Amino acid sequence: MNAPEPGPGDELPAVAPQLRALRRRAGLTLEAAARSAGLSPAHLSRLETGQRQPSLPMLLALARIYGTTVSDLLGETVAERDSIVRAPDMEPTHAGGWTYFQAGSSGRGMQALRVRVPYGTQGDIVRVHPGEEWLYVLKGRLRLRLGDTAHLLAPGDSAHFDSLTPHRLAAEDHDGVELLFVHTLLQSPTATLCLGHPTGELP
Repeated sequence: MNAPEPGPGDELPAVAPQLRALRRRAGLTLEAAARSAGLSPAHLSRLETGQRQPSLPMLLALARIYGTTVSDLLGETVAERDSIVRAPDMEPTHAGGWTYFQAGSSGRGMQALRVRVPYGTQGDIVRVHPGEEWLYVLKGRLRLRLGDTAHLLAPGDSAHFDSLTPHRLAAEDHDGVELLFVHTLLQSPTATLCLGHPTGELP
C-alpha cells in the first residue's frame, strides 16, 4: 500500500514532451494549471522543459487536472483492456491474512478491490502513501483510524480520504469485515494489490 517517493537514483521516465501538449489540450494556461496543482508557474515550466522531474503526487494531480491518465503523461502505450470484470473471473488472492478480489481492470490509474478482512489481522499496520482511497463497508464493521481519529464504520458507511494521512484498517468483530475499496496508484498491475501486505508487494 506504500508507494515510495523517488529518490536521487530513482528517476521517473521523462514526461516533459507530454506535459505541455496535454496542458494545452486541456485548454489551460501555465498559470492556471500550476495554481490547480499547487505549484508555482516557474516550477511547472521547469517540469515541461525537462529541467525538473515530477514526484508521484505531482503526476497524479496533473493527470486529474488534464483529464487524462498517468500512463498518458508518461507517454506509455497501454494495451486495450476489458471494461467489464465478470464474477467468475474474480479469482481470490490471499496475503497478510486478507482475501481480496480484483474488481476492476489492471493497469489503470485507479484500482478497485473487494476485500475480506478477518478479525485480528494487520490492525497495527500504519499506511502512508500518495493518492486517494475510497472504501465502502459491505458486511461487518470496520475500525478505521485516520491520523489521530478513530472511526467505526457499519454496513453502508463509506470513507474517502487522502492516503498521505496515516491510516489503519481492522475488523471490529470476530466475523471480520468485507469492503469495496478503490485507490489511486501510479501503476496498478494485478500482482501489486496494496491491501495485502504493508510494503504493497505480495509475499
